[in-house]
Order: sequence, then structure tokens, then C-alpha cells
Amino acid sequence: MTRSSIRFVLDGETVTVDNVDPTRTVLQVLREDARRTGTKEGCAEGDCGACTVVLAELDRNGDDLSLRAVNACIQFLPTLDGKELITVESLAKNADDLHPVQRAMVREHGSQCGFCTPGFVMSLFALYKSNPEPSRQQIDDALAGNLCRCTGYRPIIAAAKTMYAEARQEKDWLQQAAGAADKPADRIAALASLPRDEPLEIEHDGRCFFAPRDIGSLAAALADDPNATVLAGGTDIGLWVTKQHRELQNVIYTGRVTELLELNTTPTHIEIGAAVPLTDALPQILEHFPGLEELFRRYASPPIRNAATLGGNIANGSPIGDSMPALMVAGASLVLRRGDTERELPLENFYHDYMVNDLQPGEFIERIRMPIPAAGTVVSSHKWSKRLDQDISAVCSAYRLQLDGEHVSDFRMACGGLAAIVKRATHCEAAVVGKPWSMETVTRACAALADDFTPISDMRASADIRAQVVQNLLLRFFHETCGEADETVYTYGRQH
Repeated sequence: MTRSSIRFVLDGETVTVDNVDPTRTVLQVLREDARRTGTKEGCAEGDCGACTVVLAELDRNGDDLSLRAVNACIQFLPTLDGKELITVESLAKNADDLHPVQRAMVREHGSQCGFCTPGFVMSLFALYKSNPEPSRQQIDDALAGNLCRCTGYRPIIAAAKTMYAEARQEKDWLQQAAGAADKPADRIAALASLPRDEPLEIEHDGRCFFAPRDIGSLAAALADDPNATVLAGGTDIGLWVTKQHRELQNVIYTGRVTELLELNTTPTHIEIGAAVPLTDALPQILEHFPGLEELFRRYASPPIRNAATLGGNIANGSPIGDSMPALMVAGASLVLRRGDTERELPLENFYHDYMVNDLQPGEFIERIRMPIPAAGTVVSSHKWSKRLDQDISAVCSAYRLQLDGEHVSDFRMACGGLAAIVKRATHCEAAVVGKPWSMETVTRACAALADDFTPISDMRASADIRAQVVQNLLLRFFHETCGEADETVYTYGRQH
């Protein structure tokens, strides 16, 4: 059986919504229907953070809660099904009953015009509930998806440091900190009472939103309608609606498919389901590829990573997608499925041209497989963009290096932002493999990059600058492997 009603929890009450436009955003519903105008619209594309809300949902066992900030402006309402929605209005009943996060913002003068303030409060609320003692770096990371044009961030960061003291002053620290207040039995029971097992199917004015629960149903739905829009986190497709004003006819949502939410590590591979959020996938990758830490910290913002998926980033296939260069050099492959048939394809063979990939009609990415690297393998990546946090790459390069003594036994390099697709730098690689890992070798490899890429010019950088930057980044990787570059792009000039 399928359901046609969306059900979610808001302020302790179960909300049921029928006959809803499949691509109506959470922000639209909050502001236009519920009149919860605390949640703002700034960019309508998940960049500014003014629309930030928090979603709570049960884990697989149904006995614990996960709270995560997301951008309401690009989150379609049907994706709330089975979850709890927390808005800035949920934190306080009135001005005399402010949440510790809100009180800290007031005391530290963290608001001026106030437009961005609710979004900052919700990002801080998510941090407050997940980390009782964040470092300065963790505070900066948590706020990376929120932009402010008034305060200069200093008082907001001060509020992040003092919001826990606000709770201690009320002697409710044990109840409010570290997520304890988000795990009462009644809230878990409210979520557990919502339907979790039935597929969701919504029809509205001849358009459909289908959320299957198992991979067989997903495969069958795509076989019946291979032209349907496959929705994962919506961090790209959401912009089709909010920016391009496209009307999506039929949407098939992968976020409830059990098999696509699996995340496992075997003795030989990391296996990442295509619908696993980046927030869950990236730490698993970093356990085996610690050299990717800086890239993943700068990979989108927390609200985007909480919704976006690795499978969606790969399937979208943008040449400026930051995950693909790193996955490519790591030797990742894709398990693709159509009906009951599976095939495995190296990621480097997936892209044919700009936004053209190897997926056949009715086929989808089931999971990503990353081989566990051999001991001594160095995998790293550099992102070059106009600003540090949450910006689109002008160049993103990744490298994998294996040495046999002083000579290179294996070297891979892949780049995004330079060509119509993300691809490996095969001429550069050939100039390195079998040679001594030396400045002379790397200098030749830099020159060979001209045979691999013909950079483009756009608003982010000119072709000449891109050509120089990709060489400089390779030189930086060389100096890092030689222990000659202690500071990273992130640590340079930053306070910890």
C-alpha cells in the first residue's frame, strides 16, 4: 500500500498535509501557509543560510534522534515525511522565554539588521545540541553556511562560545546540552508513531512525487518512467525550481530507499549507498583518506552536506563538483542498476561530455565503491576558489602518490573546473610514474598539464590564471609530501 499524505511533527504536534505540489519548498510552506516568517528567503539557492531550519529524525533502530540543519529554500515539502521540523519559532514561546542560543546572541550583540539572525540561531542550535565543547574551528565550520553583512561575525562567534554558559546559569545544563533535551521519550514516540514503512506517492495536477522504500520498487518505477527526475538531497534540483522555475513532472525520491542508505566498510572497500548524506559519508572516507580533510571541510556547508548525497553529486556530473577528482584518483567505481541488472564502472569512465554520463534510460547509481588504499599511499586534494568557505571551485585538483624508495611507483591526478568534465591528467601522470619524486620531475609534470587541459575563462577565473593555478597546486602537493609546507589553506591566518 502507498500513502498520499505527508506527515511530520512540528512543535510536538503531528501535521498532515494532503494534495501538495510535489516541489513546493519547506520555506514556501512556512512563510506563506504557516505564517512562520522567522525563516527568511535570501538567495533561494542554499547559499546564504537565512532559511536554515533543523530536521530531527529517528535512527534505524528507532531509539535515538539525529538533529541536522538544512536549507528550507531548496528542501521540497514531501521530504519532511516522517521527520520533525524545528524552526526558530520552535525555540521560544515569547521574548521572556528565549533559548540559551538566542539569549547568547542578544547578550553578545550578534544581530544588527536581523535578517540573517534566525538562520544563524538555527545553525548554532544544531551545534549546541551536538557538541557541548566546540573548538573555534568547529564553530567556524558550523557557521560556514550562514552569511551576514552587518556584524562581521565576531559577536556571533562570541555567542557560540557563551551559549552553553547561558544554559548553565539556569541550572539546566544537563537537560539542555549535548542533545539531551532532544531525546525525551515523548518526542521519540511522536516520530515513531508516524508511518515509516509504506511508500509515499503524491499526485497533484497531473504531477507525481514517489518515495519508494526498497530498491526493487525504485528500479521498477524508473523502468516504467525513465524520464522521471531522480531526487536525492535536492541541493541542485531545488535550484531548477527556485531559480530556473522549471515544473518537474514526475519526481522519484531516493531518500527513503533502505538499500541506498547503507554505509559499510569491508576489508577491501568502502561501500557508500547513493542516498547516504555527505555528512555521514565523508567521515567514513576520511578514516582511510585523511589527506582529504581540508577539501571535505570546504566542501559545501553543513546544511548542504546534511542534505546532499555523494551519489547525487556524481550523477549531476557538474565539472565543478568537488567530490569527483578525489574519488577518481582514489580509484572509486560506481555500481549502476537497471531493473535487476547491475554493472560496475570506474568513475573515470562515467563522464563523456558536459553533463553527459554513461547512465542508460532507467538506470541509476546504487552505490559508490572506494578501494582501501595500500599502506604508504598519499591521497590529497586542493580547492582553489575566491573565498574559503562554501564557494564554487575555480580549480579542484586531487592526487594519489605511491613511492618505491625515491621513485614514483604510481601517480594519479584529476582536476575539476578546467574542462567540460572532471578527468584525469594522463600526460601529467606519465611524466611522473617511474621517475624520482623530485622538483625536476614535478616541473616536467606541470608543463605536461598543458596537454591534458585547455582551461576555460568565466566569472570565477580566466583561462590563464587557471592554467597557472593548477600547476601551483601540484607544486604545493610536492612540497607538502616533502614536509616543506606545514600550513594548509585552512590554517593560514585562521584562529583556533
